Amino acid sequence: MPKAFTSHEQWHSSILETVNLKDTASESSTKPTRLLYSYDNAFQGFSAVISEDELQVLEKLPGFVSAYADKMVTLDTTHTFQFLGLNTESGLWPASHYGEDVIVGVIDTGVWPESRSYKDDGMIGIPSRWKGICEPGQEFNVSMCNKKLIGVRYFNKGVKAASPNITISMNSGRDTHGHGTHTSSTVGGNYVEGASFFGYATGTARGVAPRARLAMYKVIFDEGRFASDVLAGMDQAVADGVDVISISMGFDNVPLYEDPIAIASFGAMEKGVLVSASAGNAGVTPGILHNGIPWLLTTAAGSIDRVLSGKLTLGNGQVITGWSMYPASAVVNEFPLIYNESISSCNSTSLSSFNYGIIICENGYFFDQINNIAKSSAPAAIYISDNPSIFEREEFAYPGVVISPENGAAVISYAKSSVNPVASISFQQTFVRSTPAPVVASYTSRGPSPSYQGILKPDIMAPGSLVLASWIPNVHAALLYPAIELSSEFTMISGTSMACPHSSGIAALLKGAHPEWSPAAIRSAMITSAINIDNTNSPIKDSGLNYSIATPLAMGAGLVNPNFSLNPGLIYDATPQDYINLLCAMKFTHKQILTITRSSTYTCQNASSDLNYPSFIALYTNETTATLSQKFVRTVTNVGNGPANYSINMVVPSNTNISVYPSRLSFSSKYEKLSYTLTVEYNGNKTGEVVFGSITWVDVIGLHAVTSPIVVAPMIHTW
Repeated sequence: MPKAFTSHEQWHSSILETVNLKDTASESSTKPTRLLYSYDNAFQGFSAVISEDELQVLEKLPGFVSAYADKMVTLDTTHTFQFLGLNTESGLWPASHYGEDVIVGVIDTGVWPESRSYKDDGMIGIPSRWKGICEPGQEFNVSMCNKKLIGVRYFNKGVKAASPNITISMNSGRDTHGHGTHTSSTVGGNYVEGASFFGYATGTARGVAPRARLAMYKVIFDEGRFASDVLAGMDQAVADGVDVISISMGFDNVPLYEDPIAIASFGAMEKGVLVSASAGNAGVTPGILHNGIPWLLTTAAGSIDRVLSGKLTLGNGQVITGWSMYPASAVVNEFPLIYNESISSCNSTSLSSFNYGIIICENGYFFDQINNIAKSSAPAAIYISDNPSIFEREEFAYPGVVISPENGAAVISYAKSSVNPVASISFQQTFVRSTPAPVVASYTSRGPSPSYQGILKPDIMAPGSLVLASWIPNVHAALLYPAIELSSEFTMISGTSMACPHSSGIAALLKGAHPEWSPAAIRSAMITSAINIDNTNSPIKDSGLNYSIATPLAMGAGLVNPNFSLNPGLIYDATPQDYINLLCAMKFTHKQILTITRSSTYTCQNASSDLNYPSFIALYTNETTATLSQKFVRTVTNVGNGPANYSINMVVPSNTNISVYPSRLSFSSKYEKLSYTLTVEYNGNKTGEVVFGSITWVDVIGLHAVTSPIVVAPMIHTW
């Protein structure tokens, strides 16, 4: 910034005056070029409303780096903490004092401050380093913040610039969508007893880091969602002094130097702030995840071992537990059980002729079937399916239960063989310890990362399906057919948006336990301690690919393991310069790199695509016969309590040879660094084959196992 200016905002305003091409004598002179935001924390720059001609003038000014048009952003509990192993007796919760005094900034749709999740019972004074405010606005005043919800701000200048005549319906940090209330309470909500979703999943709700402080930055409004506002929120969060940023949204099909989250998170990383982001909900197609950014934590979504149930009782006494989320306290008692092959797909207009009993549906599309059953006025239905997307669904508006094909065969046999078959269904039951769990969610977006394929993304998986968390009263939490809206203080939602705050909360706990750790160190601890087996001691399966074994392109290193991440043994650290070396190796132009780094002092003398990352991906061109040989050099830091000796264990991918040199690492002291080289040699003959394995550095006395996934995969075509 030139010395003539006292602030970045003053400087940026001066620049805009310089490029203003409007006729000062004209009527339009009353509407000068408008500065929306001046950014100077997470990165340096500004957002403004300017014409194409003014942009051309701006591009010729000294110091100009880059410009791009504003973009739309995509938005991506009672038991999840138990499923992850968090407990009050030992491990990460007590070691971190439950995240006490760690500040998490949530970039989202706002917050409903009256929710019991934001009460500050048991909280001590606000950390003195906090610089944020509780910004008043429509239906929101300063008194709504407290020692739990310590700050709220809102940013909508981008929305207003896109539609100058628009009226913002809720011009404050108050949530009118529900997404932000759900994600923030998942990160760090306080204890709420008696939480449930209409009788399902009853228990004490709490966030992953229940003693962490929360700050909400509302950047999503009913009227729009724009990159300039997201940037402003992230920039302000860094200035306010947050330790972790949780952002459950992303931008698709943009390179790193045009991705607002990539740009802002680089500056956050430089200042020691870990950014945790969602992978997206685009499904199983390879290479469509977003937020595959090398300097942040990217989270995929999986299930937990909780089943929301309806109990089906047949007239012969057989009891079958199925899946249901029907939100009413009801019992469908001893109705005739109807099986007719001519209508069993439940898509027939003839259904109304059979509406005197419980209809058995099979071989159809569940979401159409339940609607057709409701229209027929049948009392209930039994749906026979193992389609995984059904069990990620958040609404069940009409009485019914979903059962497996195996159980379905027994029900059909009874219906056919009995003279007067009957059945009953009851609801609002919950069971835990179901198997297998976790499984990768069918909707979670898959790698490789189109932003940069040379880093394995996603990093980890966290619970994302049917997560129970706080909700807002003016948006329905459930529906009853035909259009009865039900409100609830808590609701269940599925998505990587729900997985991300689990990771953010764990990162906050780790920051509380290890305040000296860098964002890269925290991410490393989470990756190398993750679990790749389910609760049947088998490899985690992928529900989106017929329950085949999940690859790291779907789940990263596996399910995040909070307690093991507390004491990982070794970490893979990285500095801002390491990321700059990576950017240099990406063949970006000087200005493109400068857009991300904001510094012209860097050089590309040490350009390297071999970032010190705790995972490995080797890419081949997708041909009939594929071969490759690739070397990776990694440096690990001993964060154990003293001297340590490690040896290597390997799970070698098929059609691949793996070598590690040296095969033993001997550390004489804590914080000592040692390096090793991993060589991957692949010789495959299947087009599109993805193979995977891992290496594990094992402490010879059995205290630590530091695992890094290895993937060999075909390159994807990007923009």
